[in-house]
Amino acid sequence: MDTATPAVTVALHDGTSVVASSGQVDARRHGELLLPAVDRVLAEAGVKLDAVTGVVVGVGPGPYTGLRVGLVTAATFGSALAVPVHGICTLDGFAYAAGQDGGVEGPFAVATDARRKEVYWARYEDARTRTGEPAVDRPADIARALAGLPVVGAGAALYPEAFPDARGPEHVAAGALASLAAERLAAGQELLEPQPLYLRRPDAQVPKNYKVVTPK
Repeated sequence: MDTATPAVTVALHDGTSVVASSGQVDARRHGELLLPAVDRVLAEAGVKLDAVTGVVVGVGPGPYTGLRVGLVTAATFGSALAVPVHGICTLDGFAYAAGQDGGVEGPFAVATDARRKEVYWARYEDARTRTGEPAVDRPADIARALAGLPVVGAGAALYPEAFPDARGPEHVAAGALASLAAERLAAGQELLEPQPLYLRRPDAQVPKNYKVVTPK
């Protein structure tokens, strides 16, 4: 499952392929849409929740509120079912999907909407190999560094002046995250801890200076 972007996406994977999947784009309803999506995917596959042997969740980068919905839900399922919970970078899921769809070959980048006129982004050598850590920047500040590269994701579509070679998919799909995770686990690679990759402080913060009020 992944809620790091406006897409609320869930998939069931049997270790070989995606069995069922669901995706809805709504940046304001992650908490409302996620559990019904899980139910829908399980029903489509004809299995019960207790058949799940592991959970993979996108860790972002993403906005604080949406991202934590998926992470908390994944942790809850892991605890209730006594199964492992693995994290995977959401941008890696984009890259993997772009490679599987044949949309890009060779070096490229992924950019998602970080709001505040910024993007979360990372550069890739190929669909499975990220070069460097994810970052958050203004599109104009990284346009020169990514010049000539295809850029996958909604962030590219939002800022065509900075990323003229925008490619799909615009939204992440849990099926791609699950397939990439299954591939890495089968190869004996360790996945990430299911901890949020925020890259910046949340918008809502405790005020630093309180006004002192003395009762009369």
